[in-house]
Parts: sequence; structure tokens; C-alpha cells
Amino acid sequence: MQTSTTRPATPGKIRNAMTIDVEDYFQVSAFAPHIARDSWDGMECRVERNVETILALLRERDVKATFFTLGWIAERYPQVVRAIVDGGHELASHGYGHLRASDQSRDAFREDITRSKALLEQISGQQVLGYRAPSFSIGKQNMWALDTLHEAGYRYSSSIYPIAHDHYGMPDAPRFAYYPNGKDGLLEVPITTVRMMDRNFPAGGGGYFRFFPYAVSRFFINKVNRDDRQSGIFYFHPWEVDPGQPRQHGVGLKTSFRHYVNLERMETRLRALTRDFAWDRMDRIFLQNT
Repeated sequence: MQTSTTRPATPGKIRNAMTIDVEDYFQVSAFAPHIARDSWDGMECRVERNVETILALLRERDVKATFFTLGWIAERYPQVVRAIVDGGHELASHGYGHLRASDQSRDAFREDITRSKALLEQISGQQVLGYRAPSFSIGKQNMWALDTLHEAGYRYSSSIYPIAHDHYGMPDAPRFAYYPNGKDGLLEVPITTVRMMDRNFPAGGGGYFRFFPYAVSRFFINKVNRDDRQSGIFYFHPWEVDPGQPRQHGVGLKTSFRHYVNLERMETRLRALTRDFAWDRMDRIFLQNT
């Protein structure tokens, strides 16, 4: 695999990328064995109110972000897409139906990413440049997906997490933005990690942000900005600001803990995060000089 690294332009204070994966609580991969896909339309959907909460928080802090949005959500709630765009945020793709890229054939993956891109562009009237695979499901076994994304008209992906995890991860991948197949191909922007003790530690949000004290995330992002002189990429989901969401039973202790731990603290921590660092959209940080 040919790789070519890129360093984002960061005049003055380094800007980090704030990203939101727009999916509802019943669509998370960990619940897939317990919630049938064909039951989604009958579930209580809470994504509208949760995205409104996030947009209000970002507006209050004057932060622009990138929203990786499911086509399934956009199709049923086009007003959510329009609110994101009207707020000055970047609209990007999270695929159509939250299927892992690693569980799809090339043809099925191509259809999924093409369908979601066309749908988001039709609703928003804006070009969609970015993609994030559900559950960071691009890795060594399906690197062909990056070429397929490029062929479909995407300019960047944020789908590889360079950590060891029981559900995803490619720990030997580059830690910062790079071109896996040279500068004529797709730019991959990995979720942020810190390198300590010959190991990559997750520093880009998700359940780790809720589980560990906020000071840990602040330290890690500061370290990346100060020592690596790189922009961090932070991500979270609308359901993470919703402690009142319907609880799922029979999903197992580990899954339940990962999903529900400290949901009630999420908004407070996000406010601290937006206060302590400079934030912007993925496209403005990583594509302006490419």
C-alpha cells in the first residue's frame, strides 16, 4: 500500500475537527443482534430532538462541525439535514443503512455509498465530499473500499481507527491524515490517537470520552496539538446526549455499559470541550490546501 501523509494548515491555534455520526440509538452496531433491521420504522425515533440539542450547543459556542449522516435518517427526516446545512455545518455520508463496510461486497458497498451520497446531495443542495464507515469498518481486509469511495466522488474518508479494539481497528495504520494510494486518490483522516508506551490510545471521543474523566480527553487532545502539531478528530453520536432514550434489555452487560455509561454527563463535557479547544469542519481543515 502506497501512503503519502499530509499536514493540515493550522495557522495560530490549531483547529480540531468536531464530527457527529448521525444515527439513532437503535441503529448502533452493538444492538444489531438484538434489534431487527426491519423493525426500525416502528421504533421511537429521537434523532430530531437530539440533533436540535447539538446544533443549539454548537451555535452557542460558535462551533462548526461535520455531520456524517445516515441516508436512512436523511430520507425520513430531511428537515434534520436542512437544519445541519442551514447552521453552516458540513454534511457528509455515514452510508445509507448503517451496514459495516466489512460486511458488504464491493458491489453492495458501491451501491450503498452512491445511494447515500445522491440522497444527501438532493436534500441539501450541496456536494458531499466526506464519508465515515459505520463502526470504522475499513481495514486491512477491505482497503479496496477507499478506491471505491474515490470512484464514487468522495474526496476523503474518516473510517480507519488506528487502535486495537474488539469490534474494529487497524493499529498499524498511520495516525494522521494520509493518502493510502497517493495524492491522486482518497484522503484518509483517522480518528485521533496518542502514542505512548509503544501503543496507540484512543483520544477521539466515542464511549471513551464518556467512560474516562474529562481531564483525560483534554490531556490527550492537548498532547496531539502540542507535541504532534496536528489537528485532532473528535466524534460522538446524537443518542449520546439523550439519557432518556428507551433502554434496551438483554443486550449483555458489556454492551449495555458501553452504550449507557455517563450519558447524563455528555452535554456538560461537550461544553467543556468546545470551550477548551478550537474547532472546525473536516473539509475546512483537511481539504482547503489539497
